[in-house]
Amino acid sequence: MSLPPTLQPYADAWTHSIEAISELVQPLVEGEWNRRTPCPGWSVRDIASHVIGMDCEMLGDPRPIHTLPRDLFHVTNEHQRYMEMQVDVRRHHTAPEMTSELEYTIIRRNRQLRNESRDPGAKVRGPLGTEQTLEEAMRYRAFDVWVHEQDLRAALGRPGNLDSPGAYITRDELLAALPKVVEEAGAPAGSATVFDVHGPVEFLRTVRLDAEGRGSIDSAPSLGPTVSLTLDWETYVRLACGRVPADVVADRIKAEGDPELTAAIFLAFAVTK
Repeated sequence: MSLPPTLQPYADAWTHSIEAISELVQPLVEGEWNRRTPCPGWSVRDIASHVIGMDCEMLGDPRPIHTLPRDLFHVTNEHQRYMEMQVDVRRHHTAPEMTSELEYTIIRRNRQLRNESRDPGAKVRGPLGTEQTLEEAMRYRAFDVWVHEQDLRAALGRPGNLDSPGAYITRDELLAALPKVVEEAGAPAGSATVFDVHGPVEFLRTVRLDAEGRGSIDSAPSLGPTVSLTLDWETYVRLACGRVPADVVADRIKAEGDPELTAAIFLAFAVTK
């Protein structure tokens, strides 16, 4: 049985990234699992635990019954607390336990995808008791595993796959959030902000605010933008996913236009929770 056409790209992207993650962690010795990653507060083991846990939830497994420690400085809201549960419960797992659970989870998820017969609009369980469509859930899994694959690559010094299938799903996910970023930055009504991104994934997008200050995005350039930002794809992802503040990568960003609005845009730029 083949997946509906709208779901197949997400399944393909998830498969590509999850297999890359498996390949990255398989040869690691015990100490390497404790390496810090760009994801705030999470080690290599924590990233793998999160990926395992979220895919177990896609399988319908019950969430672990576990009490989080009170000293996790990177956990500051309910969404993070929800995500941390699957991570903290595995913090003392050994390398062989981690790789075997990851492999078993991949096998189960592949079987689930092969047999998937639900409609893309079918409701499934989301974080914090929310509901989302199957299509939304699969799109977010493809986005999530690609971003975490990049976290692992950064931690392990193994760059790659910046233009893999998951990269393009990530691009679309991040671009969908750009109008809200510019709105929250306080851009004036009627303004235009241009984002020119180069590298393995390239695009030029303009966020325009209407007379009421509502943002929309298109691919047409603006002749007189209030702000114009030029940066490479990897830096764009790191900023948009909250992996690095703009001042740390200032040498990789060319900013033109209103400096106060530019600073406000970068303060609002991280769209992952």
